[in-house]
Amino acid sequence: MAAARPIWDIRRLTADEVEAVGSVLGLARLHQGDGFYLVAWQGDQPAGHAYLALTDPPEMQDVEVRPGFRRRGAASALAAAVEAEAGRRGQSVLRITVSAGSEAAQALYHGLGYADTGLSPVRVKGVIQIRTGPLDVDDTLLTWEKPIRVPWV
Repeated sequence: MAAARPIWDIRRLTADEVEAVGSVLGLARLHQGDGFYLVAWQGDQPAGHAYLALTDPPEMQDVEVRPGFRRRGAASALAAAVEAEAGRRGQSVLRITVSAGSEAAQALYHGLGYADTGLSPVRVKGVIQIRTGPLDVDDTLLTWEKPIRVPWV
């Protein structure tokens, strides 16, 4: 018999949870100002998060799952929650950028229905400043998107 998949409690990050979540997961976009984090909880433990940037089109950014919670459906559940939130806001498409070198992330997002937009890959190289300090980046990003359902009002 297959092991039961955990049930994730996914909710918007609140101010009183920032310290607990930030101590185990990076919150690089916390003060970005154009969206918010959704956090996947397993009991009282933050397992992972995703940022919904309310841009045009909206973007799912900064998806992170703690090592002990990986390969248990947290990233898929977070993606579904971000998609649902964007849909509730009347959006019909959600965009992501994925590292050209991350086969695991590409497989996950492809399996969830994301596809290449046809936009040229973007090379990102240098030091960027995030909430937790400087970060050295050297990557090529692919832009993918997925049509999402807009719930009927």
